[in-house]
Amino acid sequence: MMPWTTSLAATDAQTINAALLVSALLFTCGLVGFLTRRNMIIMFLCTELMFQAAALALIAFGKVHQDLSGQVFVIFILTVAAAEAALALGLVVLLYRRRETLDSEAWSELRETS
Repeated sequence: MMPWTTSLAATDAQTINAALLVSALLFTCGLVGFLTRRNMIIMFLCTELMFQAAALALIAFGKVHQDLSGQVFVIFILTVAAAEAALALGLVVLLYRRRETLDSEAWSELRETS
């Protein structure tokens, strides 16, 4: 084995670990933002942040296994995120027109009562 291949493997491992760490931080920021904020647009942006964190993790794991399936899954994640963006923004505009607020607490009566 050539000496440069071991250093290349170590660099790849460091890069993948860094990508997974950034992915975990992004997901955590998105989750905390979603759970603590009440503005529907901010909640929507936090879910998008969590989608992007999952996509970054899938790409990193695909790089580890030398497989393109992680990148294929990212295409599906981007498709779902685009559909969610269209539906969520339409819903936010509709809800804002009805109540003149984007606070999620204003819509608490829509919850199912048991």
